Amino acid sequence: MKWIRDSFFSGWLSSAATLLILFLLWKSVPPFIDWAFLDAVWRPDSKACRAGEGACWGFIADKHRFILFGTYPYDEHWRPALSSALLVTLWVFSGFRRFWNWKLIPIWSVGLLVIAVLMWGGLFGLTYVENERWGGLILTLLLSTFGVAFAFPLSIALALGRRSSMPVIRWLCVAYIELIRGVPLISLLFMASVMLPLFLPEGVTINKLLRAQIAMILFAAAYLAEVVRGGLQAIDREQYDAAAAIGLGYWGQMGFIILPQALRIAVPPLVNTIVAFFKDTSLVLIIGLFDLLSTIKVSLNEPAWSGFGVEAYVFASLLYFVFCFAMSAYSRRLERPALERAAARAADAA
Repeated sequence: MKWIRDSFFSGWLSSAATLLILFLLWKSVPPFIDWAFLDAVWRPDSKACRAGEGACWGFIADKHRFILFGTYPYDEHWRPALSSALLVTLWVFSGFRRFWNWKLIPIWSVGLLVIAVLMWGGLFGLTYVENERWGGLILTLLLSTFGVAFAFPLSIALALGRRSSMPVIRWLCVAYIELIRGVPLISLLFMASVMLPLFLPEGVTINKLLRAQIAMILFAAAYLAEVVRGGLQAIDREQYDAAAAIGLGYWGQMGFIILPQALRIAVPPLVNTIVAFFKDTSLVLIIGLFDLLSTIKVSLNEPAWSGFGVEAYVFASLLYFVFCFAMSAYSRRLERPALERAAARAADAA
C-alpha cells in the first residue's frame, strides 16, 4: 500500500493523473477486448469479416505465409521458417555472457552457412531459390543482422579516425559521416539501386539484395560511429595516461583500456540506433524487395481483403514490438552492472 500511495497518489496532481488514466482504461480496454477477441473473426473468410463487427484476424490466417516468407516457393516455406528460428537462436545464444569468447566465431560461421544453404538451396537435394524471391520476416532479420554485424566494426574505425591526430584521416572520416548522416536512407537505397550499376564495368552486375545491404551498412556505420565517438569522449584523460604509463601502444590502449569502457558507456544509444535500424529495413520496398511491412502492404491490395489495414498493421506492430522490446530489455540488463558500480562509487565518495 505504501508503494501504491508513493507511486500513484503522492500528491493531488499525481492522484488526478492516476484517476484520469484509470477512467480512460475503463472506457477503452473493454471495447478493445470485444473488438480484438470476443467479436473477432478468426477464420479466413472475407465475407464473414465484412459482416461482423470485430477484428478480422482471418486476414492474418489467410496471408500469414506471404507476410512471413514473401514470394518464396510455397512448398519450401519450411526453409525460411527454419532459417528464422536458427537466426533468432543465434541471437539469444550470443546474449549470454558465458558464451562471450572465441567460440562464438565458429558457431556463427556454421549457423550462417546453414542458413545460406537453406535459403539458396542447390545442395543436398534442395531446390535453388534466387534471393529476389526472399521476403517477409526472414528478409528483415537478415538485413538487420548483417547490417549491424558489418556496420559496427566500420563505425569503430570511423570513430577512431574522426578523433585521429592525422588531419587527412580525420577529415575523410568527418566527410563520410556528415555526408551519410545528411541524407535519408531512401536516397542511399535509390542510389544503390539505380546509380551504382551505372558505375560498374560492362558485364558486371550486383543483385539488388546485396546493393540494399551495402547501402544499409554504410548508413548504419555513420550513425553508430557518432555514438561510439560520444563514448570515447566520455573517457577521462587519466585513462589514456594510465594506459600509456604501463607501456601500451595506441592499438593496445584502444583495445584493452579505452574502447571497452567507451562501448559500455555507449550501450543505451547503441541499442537505440540498432532498434531504429531494425525498423528502417522496411524502406527496402523502394528497390523492389518485400520485407515484413512490404508484404503486408501488398496483401492489402487484394480486393477481397482491402479495408482491413488496422488488423494488418496491428499484427506488424506486434512483431516489431517483440524484437525491439527484447533488444531494449537486454540492453537494460547489460548496463545494469555498470550502473550499480557507478552508484557504489558515488556512495563511497559520499
